[in-house]
Amino acid sequence: MGTLACILKEMGYSISGSDQNVYPPMSDFLNEKGIQLFAGYDPANLDPRPDLVIIGNAVTRQNVEAQAVLQKGIPYISMPQAVNRFIAKDKKIILVTGTHGKTTTASIMAHILYTAGMDPSFMIGGILKDFNSSFRIGSGDYMVIEGDEYDTAFFDKGPKFMHYDPDITLMTGIEFDHADIFTDIDHIKAVFSRFVKKIEKKSHIIAFDNNDNLKEILSGSTAAIETYGDRAQWFFSNHTQKESTTFFNVHGPGKQISIETHLIGQHNLLNCLACMAAAHRIGITDTLVSRALKTFSGIKRRQEIRGVKHGITVMDDFAHHPTAVKETIKAVKPFYKNGRVIAVFEPRTNTSMRNIFQSVYPDAFLDADMVCICEPNIKKNIREQEKFSTLKLVADIEKNGVEAYHFKNSNRVIHFLVSKLSAGDLVLIMSNGGFDNIHVRLLEMIE
Repeated sequence: MGTLACILKEMGYSISGSDQNVYPPMSDFLNEKGIQLFAGYDPANLDPRPDLVIIGNAVTRQNVEAQAVLQKGIPYISMPQAVNRFIAKDKKIILVTGTHGKTTTASIMAHILYTAGMDPSFMIGGILKDFNSSFRIGSGDYMVIEGDEYDTAFFDKGPKFMHYDPDITLMTGIEFDHADIFTDIDHIKAVFSRFVKKIEKKSHIIAFDNNDNLKEILSGSTAAIETYGDRAQWFFSNHTQKESTTFFNVHGPGKQISIETHLIGQHNLLNCLACMAAAHRIGITDTLVSRALKTFSGIKRRQEIRGVKHGITVMDDFAHHPTAVKETIKAVKPFYKNGRVIAVFEPRTNTSMRNIFQSVYPDAFLDADMVCICEPNIKKNIREQEKFSTLKLVADIEKNGVEAYHFKNSNRVIHFLVSKLSAGDLVLIMSNGGFDNIHVRLLEMIE
């Protein structure tokens, strides 16, 4: 069950859903909203009969609850259809798309709109700390949506973002991902190309200029395109960091703005650039944009400090793609000069459990002082010759001169770390799942 369940419940609709893989903090968030969660799928979860069922893309046609929905003739729709029907109707959509940075960029955009007094709505794939929510229903004209390229549902195999007609589209770049549904990078580029053709007559596109795949699909577009990046229409300079604050100058068409923010890493500054270009397009003043970036608190599971004990910091991050892993380690490294950055990684996505990035992942850990690779706690139906080797990854990381270790499960990771950690160290835990609540358990074990 997704976060839209909260919205529909508050709007008076009867809802049903279950997810065996819900993990903190989303399960806690749903519970706080009064949403009942079911452990496992069962047709009995549809009693009493709901008015409507929203079927997520993780649910197959063979799912017992989905089968019951079909057999009983209960109305059902996909998540994007529900967003359009219940929330985005009559709103001006700002859609954030791309392989990386969607959640952070969309969250920054929503915060800018809110700070500017524009009372926005948003639907984002992470919990914004400033709102303690991943959604909001506002009375303003704008709605920010994180636009996923993943397929929509078993009854609609097209990308989620194809359901939206945005006024402004932020495109953060295109790399290969989601190996379970895309065959190669050309397949992904074809999907984005169709999307660009669909929106080019209506949407103003703000695109990352340093990504060749994105530049290729935009090269023949008739859309109004604005760029951000190193040598783009929007760029930054004089990037410095002092304690927990980042300072930088933003240069846009006919303007220069001094910005300070608690976001760290150049990838996050690029996310800020995209949002500043969109804010300028809407007409939000530089003063309000600066205030928003200074007060933005971030997103849970994005460089989120889960605790500090005896001088040891435990950080949680959603990074799983090799580019995201590399940029995350690079971003946090300058803040822990008095200790080590210990990267703990669980490759559990459909892509990272395949050997597509086997030769790429080792270099993603070059900036770490120590690396712990843990076998994922889930199994996928992947052919043996296509499987990712965590043992080979550890060996290749060691070849790069970085200390690395392999573990069968999170328990072994925790016991190893407890014996090795010292004051000043950062334990950067990266996974797109709950990772057996390793963050809390590790903090409890540190003495």
